[in-house]
Amino acid sequence: MNFSRENVCEFLLGLQDRIVVGLEQTDGKKFHEDAWKRPGGGGGRTRVLLDGGVFEKAGVNFSDVSGEFSEEFAAQIPGQGRKFSACGISLVLHPRNPFVPTVHANFRFLTRGDKHWFGGGADLTPYYAFREDVIHFHKTWKDVCQKHSEVADYQRLKKWCDDYFFLPHRNEPRGVGGIFFDYFDSSLDQVWKFVQECSNAFLNAYLPIVKQRKNLSYNDAHKEFQEFRRGRYVEFNLVYDRGTIFGLKTGGRIESILMSLPKRVQWLYDYQPVPGSPEAELYEVYLKPRDWGMESP
Repeated sequence: MNFSRENVCEFLLGLQDRIVVGLEQTDGKKFHEDAWKRPGGGGGRTRVLLDGGVFEKAGVNFSDVSGEFSEEFAAQIPGQGRKFSACGISLVLHPRNPFVPTVHANFRFLTRGDKHWFGGGADLTPYYAFREDVIHFHKTWKDVCQKHSEVADYQRLKKWCDDYFFLPHRNEPRGVGGIFFDYFDSSLDQVWKFVQECSNAFLNAYLPIVKQRKNLSYNDAHKEFQEFRRGRYVEFNLVYDRGTIFGLKTGGRIESILMSLPKRVQWLYDYQPVPGSPEAELYEVYLKPRDWGMESP
């Protein structure tokens, strides 16, 4: 490898700084920072914003941890032996306005024995979706993949995202997807260049959407639907999300792991959207996998 683990961690620390600055400029409020140490080895830097002008709750986490897997968990992870190290950034942004979508992204580098790999991606979860916003988000990632087509096939990563961010017990996607990849362990130098470009593209993928929608007026019914759909987000993160499971199985800091959960959420019994309503449109048009990256606004 022409890069080192130290290079990756240094880049991701800087990425956290750049993303936080961009979000603070958009929101108008500062993030609170907690630096923490992990008893088993390593630590991290958690930054959270609560009750901002734009974001009801936003978190941008950096962690650099090491230790030993349990025998049970080690059987699920590539590589040999139980010792591991992991360096990554993870962020989840829950906006106040229901017309601004929630977004998630993470980029990570893991080592176990002589095995090294990258994982990550970004996905969008709108409540009231706008066609041009969804297309913009997907085209941003498609453009990045096309620049690194030797290691990143957009159609594959897009389908991987659709398949991964899916709730089998609800038989529905969490949102409109994006890209997702894991266990990228060949051509690591090229993958690393791809990961850096993905990381640097995040603000361009998301902030134009925020700026376009953050001042739209909304009512209590819009807010209730947003909080109901956030329940799907919680279900996925607590039941299926690999990052959550990894953190819990390796003794991670619980406040940082659960940073991804929204501040306010509802579970409504047997909710059914009114036919022809904007709420029904989310289910009928946007919660169905579609090649948004190939469409025109």
